[in-house]
Amino acid sequence: MSKTPKYWSKAVKFLAKKDKVMKRLILKYKDKTLTTRKDIFFSLCKSIIGQQISVAAANSVFNKFSKLCNGRLNSSTVNKLSFQKIKKCGLSRQKTRGIKELAFKFEKGSFDKLKIKKMNDEQAIIYLSSLRQIGRWSAEMVLIFNLNRPNIWPIQDIGLLRAISNNY
Repeated sequence: MSKTPKYWSKAVKFLAKKDKVMKRLILKYKDKTLTTRKDIFFSLCKSIIGQQISVAAANSVFNKFSKLCNGRLNSSTVNKLSFQKIKKCGLSRQKTRGIKELAFKFEKGSFDKLKIKKMNDEQAIIYLSSLRQIGRWSAEMVLIFNLNRPNIWPIQDIGLLRAISNNY
């Protein structure tokens, strides 16, 4: 895990000053910070696995997948795994295909993760969305939680929408 992004403290102070609901939430959850693993391949695999299933189910499938990789979840390891072995972790054919294609593109260099750092948010979302099984929401999650980009507002995120509904 990395340290908290440079903008975090300033952003928290700004939101608390500008919005009374955010101030109440910030005070309630003041120990929460945004950190990242800095491993985009890991994050993309986790995103593919977690799509359209419960958090508990996603964690169960991801744990099986991670165990299959012997704790070395990277493109080289995944490329060596058979389609069927990955699928047996509890993944659909489409998700398995997405993970295998992701590993192949990372391994062969046809997807350059370093390019993303030089792109603006929209360019990065489009580039990430060119990957099988990665749509706008998944790309936004990578920008927020992997690259710690500020000012991403994932309007398709059901958790965010519920939080807004419950608090406003």
